Amino acid sequence: MDIKDRAQGAIVGAFIGDAIALGPHWYYDLDEQHKDYGEFITTYTNPKKGRYHEFEKAGNQSQAGYILKLMIKSLIENRGYNQEDFCKKLDEELFTKIDGIPTHGPGGYTSQSIREVYRQRVEQKLSWDEVGSRADTTEAIERTLALAVKYAKSPKKLAQTISHNTFLTQVDDIVGSMSVAYGAVLAQLIQGEKLDKDISIKLMKLVKEGKLPFHAVTSDNFKPPKPGAKDPSNIGLFASPDALLSPSYMAQAAKDKDIKIEPAWKVSLVYGMPCAIYHILPASYYLAARFDNDFESAILQALNGGGQNQARSILTGALVGAQVGLKNIPERFIEGLNEKDEILDLTKKLSDIIE
Repeated sequence: MDIKDRAQGAIVGAFIGDAIALGPHWYYDLDEQHKDYGEFITTYTNPKKGRYHEFEKAGNQSQAGYILKLMIKSLIENRGYNQEDFCKKLDEELFTKIDGIPTHGPGGYTSQSIREVYRQRVEQKLSWDEVGSRADTTEAIERTLALAVKYAKSPKKLAQTISHNTFLTQVDDIVGSMSVAYGAVLAQLIQGEKLDKDISIKLMKLVKEGKLPFHAVTSDNFKPPKPGAKDPSNIGLFASPDALLSPSYMAQAAKDKDIKIEPAWKVSLVYGMPCAIYHILPASYYLAARFDNDFESAILQALNGGGQNQARSILTGALVGAQVGLKNIPERFIEGLNEKDEILDLTKKLSDIIE
């Protein structure tokens, strides 16, 4: 595999994760999910009447996929991140199609942060510099993962663009740090690194080199600061490096023979089924490390865990897609996408401009 194949795997994996969870999205009662879809879902499904995406069809993208496409188109057209252009796309191609009501808009449902920013931009007439929400979800990651692909080899640019884009809609520093950390992990996988116990050591090396804006006081390999050091700390945009340290622990748990989560979809019960970023990321890291060479198992286990399974599937799909590459994603998942041709075209064009 080369970097382009892994990059394409990441993007297509995210789109697959989005579409495959469209039907059984947000079932917090697993008995109800099993009643509607059976004990284990294996493919794209139609949403049931009265559910979040009830007017969509199996294989469609949700609004998360729609916004991800806007991001990729902006990156391709500008050959890089242009915040003014991306904001213009949201104003003209998204906000003209929603009305602030959760169940309206492309994909059948509009998320919290987007609803709040819509009201600020359209109803309150605020500038983009004045908007933002306190939503503690993964909504920013679901679009900025494209920035992680574009800047897979440029960690400083990756951190800068992801943080700037995240803060357009979510202004919580913890959400910002965890979103940048996910992008940094994804970029490492696109470069061919493994999601294992050493991933955080590699990320912290980038912190020490001033390429990732996280605070750090330890010396190499998390040893105490060296005695007599004039200023051992690295003061970054984000106060704590913990978002960079978490992936290693999830990877260790996934490979530890004494830690058993069976079936694997019950990771959603271990780390939590709700939408908050601190529930979704640990489960996604765990599944992506456990099924690092098995896209089908990873995406289906993420899907069947219930709750916010769409975000879990998007994030897991990107991480595992980056590890296996596009050529090793089972064809049936790609063929099931109703926007397959457009997605593959955008994916290829984005992989051609990686820096």
